[in-house]
Amino acid sequence: MFLAATAALLLPAAAQLPTRPATTNALLHNALITTTAARPANFVRQHGALRVEGTQLVDQKGEKIALRGVSFGWHSLWPRFYNEKAVEWLAQDFRCNVVRAAMGIEVGERCYKKDPAFSKAKVKAVVDGAIKAGIYVIIDWHSHNINLAEAKQFFGEVSKTYAKTPNVIYEVFNEPDQESWPEVKAYAEEIINVIRANDPSNVILVGCPHWDQDINLPAADPIRDQKNLMYTMHFYAATHGQWLRDRTDAAIASGLPVFISESAGMEASGDGPLNPTAWQAYTDWMEAKGLSWITWSISDKDETCSMLQKSASATGPWKDADLKESGLKTRGYVRRYNVEK
Repeated sequence: MFLAATAALLLPAAAQLPTRPATTNALLHNALITTTAARPANFVRQHGALRVEGTQLVDQKGEKIALRGVSFGWHSLWPRFYNEKAVEWLAQDFRCNVVRAAMGIEVGERCYKKDPAFSKAKVKAVVDGAIKAGIYVIIDWHSHNINLAEAKQFFGEVSKTYAKTPNVIYEVFNEPDQESWPEVKAYAEEIINVIRANDPSNVILVGCPHWDQDINLPAADPIRDQKNLMYTMHFYAATHGQWLRDRTDAAIASGLPVFISESAGMEASGDGPLNPTAWQAYTDWMEAKGLSWITWSISDKDETCSMLQKSASATGPWKDADLKESGLKTRGYVRRYNVEK
């Protein structure tokens, strides 16, 4: 998610490239999936430590696997949802097999740079909740800027703590905005080395410039001599059209492993109407490609991409009335595809 330079308001989505027009569509009917099939009791116990083979994420048996789940909003803005019970509800009711803890680095009074102890405690609550629930969890360094010293210290600590925990995936840079790929690559290589000193094998996600849209850049110049790396692409379906799928297809065809660590069905601002047709087109594409995907976000801000109403408790359970349209739609997608696949 990106921060507007001219205002104090947080814009919670990948930024729109200025030359790309937004797509508009009338809202289509959204029917909630209510299948009674159950999520596996302990998904991580079933699939174990993940690794990357070629462009594909695979499980401990070498079988292809796709993770599908949701991202919490910035911990520093919506800390009330960062607890084990909320993770448990997302695993049981949404049937997520992964959640993402978006640790805000610079935004909010209790961001990592201002209150690292609080920030680490919030992330730990989500990670511990995911371990108890038997699902995977992404530890996301949620920033748009390079903070090398702070990132090295943080990932050094968490990689020591979770080195032997197969649930954990590290996301070392959420959405670089104006940084060049050489700058992002050099930063990522340093953080990867810090993690690998403690954790030799858990999957690491690497962002790319322009809010994770320039996936062509790491495709042309990937990080070498490291294993179990994937590169993140983010989309907001009402803004980012076929061109971004084509760009990502070309990156994958070149041999780049791709993980969709943030996405949703509205405009890149995080607001505006949902475009169900465009969102379905992206979902069909991700499913056909076997890509893992995360939807933004578990938060209660007055905007389209925040899935929860103010009535939602911090811990769940959440009734349908506690979910906004994006929450109902996301819940339906995750339940459908995690049960069917």
